[in-house]
Amino acid sequence: MSRSVTLSRKTLNSLSPQASAEYPASRGLHRFAVFTAASTFCLIVAGALVTSRDAGLSVPDWPLSYGQLMPEMVGGVFYEHGHRMIASFVGFLSIILAVWLWRREKRRWVRNLGWAALGAVIAQGVLGGMTVLLLLPTPVSVAHACLAQLFFSTTAILALVTSRSWNRLDAQSQPRAPETSGPSLPALCVMANCAIFAQLLMGAAFRHKGIGIIPHLIGAMVVVAIVFWLLARVARRYSGVPEIFSWTMALNGLVMMQLVLGAGAYWIREATRDAVQPLWPMVAITVGHVALGALILAVSVVLTFQVRHVFGRRHESFEPQGVPVTT
Repeated sequence: MSRSVTLSRKTLNSLSPQASAEYPASRGLHRFAVFTAASTFCLIVAGALVTSRDAGLSVPDWPLSYGQLMPEMVGGVFYEHGHRMIASFVGFLSIILAVWLWRREKRRWVRNLGWAALGAVIAQGVLGGMTVLLLLPTPVSVAHACLAQLFFSTTAILALVTSRSWNRLDAQSQPRAPETSGPSLPALCVMANCAIFAQLLMGAAFRHKGIGIIPHLIGAMVVVAIVFWLLARVARRYSGVPEIFSWTMALNGLVMMQLVLGAGAYWIREATRDAVQPLWPMVAITVGHVALGALILAVSVVLTFQVRHVFGRRHESFEPQGVPVTT
């Protein structure tokens, strides 16, 4: 027998003070977290430009550039040193964010996530230096690319959990009891995260000439299958929960766009293989493909946290304590 949870406005009002006390929202902190996440996305774009323009070794030393803090910004130096400047700025933002969370945030796991983000950006800087000093070894370059994706997703989570909307519970939402067959919605979200990250890893390996295109194509099919499965589950059972449905639709739309960009990136790469230097159409499409991949992982992770937030504090059957259940 299907069951639905009925949340009255009176019940919601009684829960709100407790939620507000446990999760105090700071508008300034949230805006700074959003700015840090946006800056991190710009850093990923800058890194993709370095690879697409074959500018990874335009500056042969590290941490300085030709022994200077500010070399002449010409040719590939513009992309490589520009990438380093943006990375330094993001590192500075990460320090501020971690300290701000430590001083103002009451949730221990959020504070720890802030320190984890800071540790990730430091490790990312070290990996970036190793790619230069070791002359772009494929394993280090792939690790550098993948850690950037994880760091961006971490900043996206921090932007989400510091928002005021994180504390709101929609009175119109009526989530149903979990299905008895197949993986649960949280499990599907975790599957999507793993598949997307594995696909990003293979994409980075392909860009850095570590593997061929076939594993990347297989990974794309796996991601599409899991995302469609997730969409079908959410559309059938959780379309009335906007915190879940909207992010699921965004994930599905981004994956469809990524398929088009991926096909275009491969086609134009093959068509311009004999070009003396990377042409701007190829650069634009491949950079867009990398940037959209980062967005897809971040949206998938945010969706997972939204699912956990909407249902995680309830019982396995999605029945919050003290709230009447109708049968």
